[in-house]
Amino acid sequence: MSRLVVVSNRVGDLRNPTQTGGLAVGLADALKQRGGLWFGWDGELLQGKPGDITVEEIGNVRRACVPMTVEDYEQYYVGYANSVLWPLFHYRLDLVRYQPEFYEGYCRVNANFAAFLMPLLERDDLVWVHDYHLIPLADSLRKLGSRQRIGFFLHIPFPPADLVSASPNHVEMVDALLQYDVVGFQTSSDLSNFLHYLRQNTGHEVEDDGAIHVGGRLVQASRFPIGIDVDAFHDMALESSDDIRIDKMKREILGVKQIIGIDRLDYSKGLAVRFQAYARLLSQHPELEKSVSFLQVAPPTREDISAYSEIRTELEGLAGSINGKFADFDWTPIRYIHRTVARDKLAALLRASQVGFVTPLRDGMNLVAKEYVAAQNPDDPGVLVLSQFAGAAEEMQEALLINPHDVDDMARSLYAALVMPLDERRDRHRALLGRIRRDDAKAWLDGFLDVLRRGSGGSRAAAHEPPPLRVAS
Repeated sequence: MSRLVVVSNRVGDLRNPTQTGGLAVGLADALKQRGGLWFGWDGELLQGKPGDITVEEIGNVRRACVPMTVEDYEQYYVGYANSVLWPLFHYRLDLVRYQPEFYEGYCRVNANFAAFLMPLLERDDLVWVHDYHLIPLADSLRKLGSRQRIGFFLHIPFPPADLVSASPNHVEMVDALLQYDVVGFQTSSDLSNFLHYLRQNTGHEVEDDGAIHVGGRLVQASRFPIGIDVDAFHDMALESSDDIRIDKMKREILGVKQIIGIDRLDYSKGLAVRFQAYARLLSQHPELEKSVSFLQVAPPTREDISAYSEIRTELEGLAGSINGKFADFDWTPIRYIHRTVARDKLAALLRASQVGFVTPLRDGMNLVAKEYVAAQNPDDPGVLVLSQFAGAAEEMQEALLINPHDVDDMARSLYAALVMPLDERRDRHRALLGRIRRDDAKAWLDGFLDVLRRGSGGSRAAAHEPPPLRVAS
C-alpha cells in the first residue's frame, strides 16, 4: 500500500488532545487510521535564514516540521494567505489587502516547503496537500522532478468566477491547482464554481463529472465533504468535568436552557449578528428571561490582522450591552469566552446545551455542526440551528436552516428550537446522526484517496507538463 504524505500549513501536535476542530483534527484522525508522514510548518519564527527540518516518530506517523522566517510569515501567512485569499474565498472583497510582495512571499514559502519535502518523498507516495496556504505546492514539487500522485483539498469555500477573477493572481492560482492530479472541494456549490471558472476563463475541456483535460492528462475535480469520528466524539462528550456537571445541574434545577456557539474569532463566523439575534429573541419573548442563556466560545485567531481585533472589540461591546440591558443579579444572559478551551471540555459543553447555534456568513464545512449532533443524547437531543451558507447545510437539511444576515429569522429559529417537542427533536437528530455517520472522517479519507490512487489518463512521461496557455483571462 502506498504511503500517505499529508502536507498542511501547520502540523498538529498528535500528542495533544486539546485541538478544537477543523483541519487539524480531520487530518489527525485520518493519519492515525492509516499512518504516514505529516509535513508542514512547526509554528516557530526565526530571524534571517530558514532553519533546519526536524523529524520525529509518533506512533505510526512520521512528523516532519520546518520553521519560518518572520519576513516569510508576514508576507505568506499574514499577507497573501489571510489578507488576500481568506477574505476573497469568503466573498469579502472589501477586506482584501493586496500587495505584490505578499504574493512573492507566498510563492517563496511554497517553493521552500517543496525543497524540504522533496528528499523525504518515496516513489509510490500519495501526497495530499491541504488548504489555501499551499495552492502552488504541486507546481513547486513538479519543478523539482516530483512524479508522485498529488492531490489538493480546499477546506474553505471556492467563490464564484467573478470574485476569483478579482484577484490579480487568479490565472496563476488556477494554473497551479491544475498541477495537482485531484482537486477536492467541500460542497457541490464550491465544485460548480471552480468548474464554471475553468469553462469561462480557460481553454481546457471540462467534462460533466469534473474531469479536466490539461495538456494530455486528466485532472479530477470532485466533492469530498469532510467528516468527524462520530463515535469517538460522542464518547468524549460523555466525560464531563466537575465544573460542567455542576453548571448543568444548576441549570436543570432552575429550568435554564443553554444555547451554545463555538467558533474561532473570525469575521466569517457571523458572531455579531448572532449576538444581536439572541438579544432580539429576549426582546420578543420576555417570558424567556432567566430561562435561557447563551454561551459563546470564541478562541483568538490571527490577532496580528486588524480586522480581527475590530471583531473582538465589537463582540465585547455587544456582550456588555446585552448583559447590561437584560441581566439580573442571578442571571447572566451571555457568557462570552475569548480563550482556547480543550476539545474534550467543548464536547461536554455541546452535549449539555439544548441548542447548537452555528451561523457563519460563509464556511467551507463547519465541523462544529457535526460535533454538536454527535455529542447529543439521542433520547433527549438538542436542536441544531445552522446557517444556510455553511458547507454542512448541504448535508444537514434536518437542522433549522437560517439566513445568517437576517436577525429576525435567526431569532424565530432560536425560539422554535427552544420550544420544539421531544418527538420532533428525536426525528431530526436521528436523521442528522445518520448523515454524519455516512459522511464521517473515514469516508472522507477513503473517498479522496481512492480517487487519487486510481491514476489519470495519459502517459506518466507526459503527465505533468505545464498546462497550455490561456485563451481568456
